[in-house]
Amino acid sequence: MPQISLYIDKETLESIEKAAAAEKTSISKWVGKRLKRSLRTEYPRDFERLFGAIRDESFQIPEREHFDSDARRE
Repeated sequence: MPQISLYIDKETLESIEKAAAAEKTSISKWVGKRLKRSLRTEYPRDFERLFGAIRDESFQIPEREHFDSDARRE
């Protein structure tokens, strides 16, 4: 399996060690899990539930332009 080296400050390493210990996993697995999560190309769980959650008159659907003046396609 490929390996990676990280250069981080002491405080960050201590935080990672504590977090990994709390999850009863190795530092390598803990960091790897978070790296994979940060590289995902999907929306967070329940993201679609946010639709319509903001009640603000400035959030309005813009008027759509008609394509009558669009360039003719072949």
